Amino acid sequence: MSKIRAVVLCLLAASLLLTACAAPAPPAAAPASEGSSAESGPLKVFAAFATPIEEPWDGVIHAALESAKEAGQIDYQWTDNIGYSGDMERILNEVASEQQPAVIFGDAFGNEEAVRRVAKDYPEIAFVFGSGLGPAEPNLSVFDNWIHEPAYLCGLIAGTLTKTGKVGVVGGYPVPEVNRIINAYIVGVKEANPDAEVLVTFINSWFDPAAAKEAALAQIDAGADILFAERFGVIEAAAENGLLAFGNMSDQNSLAPDTVITGPVWDMNPTVQYVIQQVESGSYTAQDLKDFSMMAKGGARLAPFHGFEEKLPAELLELVRQREEEIKSGLFRVPIDEEPPVSQ
Repeated sequence: MSKIRAVVLCLLAASLLLTACAAPAPPAAAPASEGSSAESGPLKVFAAFATPIEEPWDGVIHAALESAKEAGQIDYQWTDNIGYSGDMERILNEVASEQQPAVIFGDAFGNEEAVRRVAKDYPEIAFVFGSGLGPAEPNLSVFDNWIHEPAYLCGLIAGTLTKTGKVGVVGGYPVPEVNRIINAYIVGVKEANPDAEVLVTFINSWFDPAAAKEAALAQIDAGADILFAERFGVIEAAAENGLLAFGNMSDQNSLAPDTVITGPVWDMNPTVQYVIQQVESGSYTAQDLKDFSMMAKGGARLAPFHGFEEKLPAELLELVRQREEEIKSGLFRVPIDEEPPVSQ
């Protein structure tokens, strides 16, 4: 029996030795939720934008991704001005199959079905797109510019400063994402000045500076003395007429320093950082990232006043700052109204 036991022990030792020396099996391809190893370098990210990068909505996303690139967090490439005639699906398929990035950011407005078809075909890639619809398992997350809170604060300023009792807003399309910004602005105007009239015009385009300027000039002719530039092109009209205006999406004071008081700023950095962390940690899942674009999480704020605080009434500034803090702490909630606004 001792001889048999010795033979068995020898065979077991030989088996263990062979197992230890055998080459390990290659790991299976990681799905989107497993991210990538830090040893492989910065996360590979691509962005696909339907409009030119100069359009503020896509420009804000691009700026946040550029910041992550400069910080060494991501390897970032992008393309813009894709449009809405079918090229988005082709480009996304090419990028997903040939470049195989870990994450693809972009805007799905006007290209919803195309983006969702491609995302479904590449479950190993995290798709993170601006959208008015919901997320889709397992890999499509959505976000939007929830900047109605600082838009309300701009309304408080406009309603206080108007001398004619008329203020104007020029928007892109009367869709929920735009409507809630304009409606919140109107709430602020009416709170500060119940008798003020708000003129609202839509140009039915996401990027047509000439049409936006023309609409703004028509509002000026109708008596508006302060303009809210929900779309690009309005600030030029205000500046040429020596009127005050609010930018939108980003700090646009540099476009007309004597004209742009402030404006809602959309900051995509909190969203981008969250997605990077989720993918790198292997915990990415399809989500609605709405909260990261609100004031409480740093995704929305008022642009700096760039010296205008010295020209504004002290009591107005005090009210604006008070409301800011109340919004961030949850003590004041700006209503979300996504119905099409009308001049009132």
